[in-house]
Amino acid sequence: GANDVGKQAGGWTLNWQGTGTTRKDFPNADTIYEGIAQQAKAAGGEAILSIDGTYTQKPDVAVVVFGENPYAEFQGDLQTLAYKPGDEADLELLKRLKAERIPVVAVFLSGRPLWMNREINASDAFVAAWLPGSEGAGIADVLLRKPDGSVQHDFKGKLSFSWPRTAVQYANNVGQAGYDPLFAFGFGLTYADKGDLAALPEESGVTGDEGASGVFFARGDAGSGMALRLETADGQGVTVTKVPDALDGDLLKVTGVDHQAQEDGRRLAWSGKGEAVAALQSHTALDLQRESNGDVMLLTTLRVDAAPTAEAWLSVGCGTGCTARVALAPTLAKLPVGQWTRVGVPLKCLAKA
Repeated sequence: GANDVGKQAGGWTLNWQGTGTTRKDFPNADTIYEGIAQQAKAAGGEAILSIDGTYTQKPDVAVVVFGENPYAEFQGDLQTLAYKPGDEADLELLKRLKAERIPVVAVFLSGRPLWMNREINASDAFVAAWLPGSEGAGIADVLLRKPDGSVQHDFKGKLSFSWPRTAVQYANNVGQAGYDPLFAFGFGLTYADKGDLAALPEESGVTGDEGASGVFFARGDAGSGMALRLETADGQGVTVTKVPDALDGDLLKVTGVDHQAQEDGRRLAWSGKGEAVAALQSHTALDLQRESNGDVMLLTTLRVDAAPTAEAWLSVGCGTGCTARVALAPTLAKLPVGQWTRVGVPLKCLAKA
């Protein structure tokens, strides 16, 4: 997030969800990295941008800017207050730098308070930067001292929302019964304050029934309340609980495949000898009609190893006799073979169908 104005700005900016923007869309803006780099250079130092946190020369300090990707309603809805459940890449980066004995300043970009105990524990300093928009240089102003070592600009911001103690602490407003946040409404530190914390509890409070809202499949597993099934045309099949697995005669076979981690994806191979279905089934009915009024998409990251030689469909349904489907084979045929690609199908297309 250090060099990404779109991520600093969030949703409801240049477009609804705030996605798909580039640096040139913000011609008069400053990213957080640009602000730090300008001041470091002026003071005789150097700031190096490293997206993955690698380096050739050990830095004096690591300023790790991370957080939520841009969102607005629907696509940004969360079922819990957990930050990116199932994706711990940011946490692992903080831990790795800390283990390498590099002071870590975490700058967290978000549109809301989220449960961040583990990330706070892995940082030497933690800043809730919210969404600074085009003014990333303002973050640099409060992070960096003057060349003579004195404070350049002190922190003045105070929490306008109470910060949750767990990922399921929803009733967290002043005056509510049992009000007991991790950081109360109005909390905020200056450089004169002693801000050292004891290690925070790392139990989120999330149970297995509270997965990420709108996530149906991630890291090789069906989402919370979902199941992956392989089925024949008459609905007979298997619920996939391990890989490899297959329908009789290997009509449709699922195996593990590496995407960003070991076997965090699933490879579906169809023999072409009959109709087969790979289905993500919800244990309870999901009503997505409201989301289909806008531009919300069903998104997936996929890799085509071989284009389908017959019809392929993406379908959504509830029970039998009420299935909407759109042809997927033409899209799959146009994708680069062997390359991971993000594909979106607007829900309104399925609603229309």
